[in-house]
Amino acid sequence: MTRQATVLYDSPGPRARTMYRLASVAVAVVLVVVAWLVLRALDEKGQLTAAKWSPFTEATSWTTYLLPGIRGTLIAAAISIVLALVLGVLLGLGRLSDHRFVRVVCGFVVELFRAIPVLILMIFAYQLFADYHVVKSKYLALAAVVTGLTLYNGSVIAEIVRAGITALPRGQTEAAKALGMRKGLIMRAILLPQAVTAMLPALISQMVVALKDSALGYLIGYVEVVRSGQQLGAFYGNYLPALLVVAAIMIVLNSALSTLATYVEKRLRTGRRGQPALAEPAVPPAAPGMDLA
Repeated sequence: MTRQATVLYDSPGPRARTMYRLASVAVAVVLVVVAWLVLRALDEKGQLTAAKWSPFTEATSWTTYLLPGIRGTLIAAAISIVLALVLGVLLGLGRLSDHRFVRVVCGFVVELFRAIPVLILMIFAYQLFADYHVVKSKYLALAAVVTGLTLYNGSVIAEIVRAGITALPRGQTEAAKALGMRKGLIMRAILLPQAVTAMLPALISQMVVALKDSALGYLIGYVEVVRSGQQLGAFYGNYLPALLVVAAIMIVLNSALSTLATYVEKRLRTGRRGQPALAEPAVPPAAPGMDLA
């Protein structure tokens, strides 16, 4: 068998491939042993009995704990994702502004909130809203969660927007300026439509991050799926099954969001490729005896 070289490294030889297979088998055996030890320990503690899982077959467990938690997670994630997209686009375009003051202010905001952990932003917003009565106490935790997620993810999205626009060929901008187009029109009509499709994979990943980070809201009293799972586990004494169910719910939510965003991305790319080309101007028929050369 001939060795084929790749761009980054040479293809491994027979001895290296044998070592890789042996290492893979050894790792698989270790994982199986660890899994067996964990399952045996859980079985000895009675965590794998049917009684621990029976609460999830009751409607009250879902209507009282899990469904309100799922609703809280989706509400916080949906609001923060929309606001973060708006904030990110504004900050990203601001960092590309021709005015130095606007660039400096937007850059400071982006770097500031990218450096602060989301949990600290939530706690700070919660304390600020509570001290100055910015929102009603009923929506205090939700407002704090949305604020923290919006500021952090909006700052990250701003960098995605800026990088997506600056990655486009400069010739398009120069050609548009030569035609007399203003920068705002160039951004709206030429650069942003192309950059959006290029930025979608990174934007999808950031949306998933926002959905997962909404679970941090349980530390400030927000009712979301992780907090609901902990409350259910405390009530029935089945913490492990409750956390496993919560993990499965989060996997389903994240997978659904990723699938939806990927579908939108494909539709946008297909729509751009499927746009009909401009029709060529019709050539008037030549008069008899006329030379078209």
